[in-house]
Amino acid sequence: MPAGDAQRTWFPEMIEILRARWSVGLAFASLIELRGELDIMLHRIRAERHIRPPVIKCRRCGHVGEAAEPDVTVRAMILAVGRFGMASAEDVKAIETRWAVYRKQNGLDLYGKPTEQAAAGAAACAHSNVLR
Repeated sequence: MPAGDAQRTWFPEMIEILRARWSVGLAFASLIELRGELDIMLHRIRAERHIRPPVIKCRRCGHVGEAAEPDVTVRAMILAVGRFGMASAEDVKAIETRWAVYRKQNGLDLYGKPTEQAAAGAAACAHSNVLR
């Protein structure tokens, strides 16, 4: 595994898809759909390449083990657009602000899903179910 892959979220093939599908005026429903596709792609790449998450110590309980797998959030995707030169810093800031408003108005989590779905699966620590 190349150095840094354990922490990597944006692989070249994902950036290529983002570059091909991105436009500044993309509707939030399309953004959320693209985020889902990129998230699936991220998990598939990590599984195919046998990339395990880094080992960390939980600040909450002290458990030492693998960190949670990285996910693609809508905001991370918006910021990646700026990072990889697909939009100007001003456009990124404007989209990020509009996303925050849209997310709040529609009761969405970081992934663009209704917050009730996120709350149902939330636990104190990601590994807490393993310990029981």
